[in-house]
Amino acid sequence: MKGFIQSSILALAALASAGPVLERASSAYVGPENGTLVIIGGNAQDDAIYQRIIDLAGGPDAPIVTIPTAEGSPTYDNNAAAAGTFRRLGAKNVTVLHTYDPKVADTEEFAAPLRSAKGVFFGGGRQWRLVDAYAGTLTERLFHDVLDRGGVIGGSSAGASIQGSFLARGDTANNQILVGDHQVGFGFVKDVAIDQHVLVRGRQFDMFDILKVRPELLGIAIDENTALIVSKNEAEVYRGTYVIIYDGTFWAREGSDLKHPPDSSSVFYFLRNGDKYDLGKRQVIV
Repeated sequence: MKGFIQSSILALAALASAGPVLERASSAYVGPENGTLVIIGGNAQDDAIYQRIIDLAGGPDAPIVTIPTAEGSPTYDNNAAAAGTFRRLGAKNVTVLHTYDPKVADTEEFAAPLRSAKGVFFGGGRQWRLVDAYAGTLTERLFHDVLDRGGVIGGSSAGASIQGSFLARGDTANNQILVGDHQVGFGFVKDVAIDQHVLVRGRQFDMFDILKVRPELLGIAIDENTALIVSKNEAEVYRGTYVIIYDGTFWAREGSDLKHPPDSSSVFYFLRNGDKYDLGKRQVIV
């Protein structure tokens, strides 16, 4: 009981210190009611994933804004956060947008490129930097507006985790603390925690650190160079290797009647390219 109380106090303290929370209208969907998310598990090398983002944004002429802030560099060039990759693939209107100052992020002058953006892409690094810079500002509100207009938001590594409502690995001390001093993401997908680099870095058991504290959440962990494409309640694995689902149940492609998985507190399963998942029902679409 004492440990539970201490954990609750720590969680509340972290929420209080994680910056302002943007209030959004309720939706019947877990994912965006309009628009699409492309959530990449880090080390995105597959041009097909970037091309999918360009296509979802509306094609080569669609305005795309890339956000390199998570990386933590003092300055960024015009190719930061995959901007150079988008241009190489034919995107003609790509803007790199960055600040570490939330006061700047709350100005119309800074946020103006997002008014017409059809796509946004968050680069990798540490996801708490995105919270510190943009949470509760005009810029964050305009990220959501891109989706409301039917656009696309993509992100890799830190840019994947920030898309969930719960911010996995959001601690400023290091990236091994799953429930840290920043726990609130941008919430493009609700009641979900998103981890990345999962198989390459042996992180397949780490999600349980979050689910022990927040058992109501759906856990999603995405391997490198693999995307999860989300619209409304449908999530589809695209390219790459595997996405791991932590929903308290077990599913296997060959059936599970004769299998003996662990109990619901420590079970997960794998989805691969082309597999679809219903985020509302929390079950595989077969």
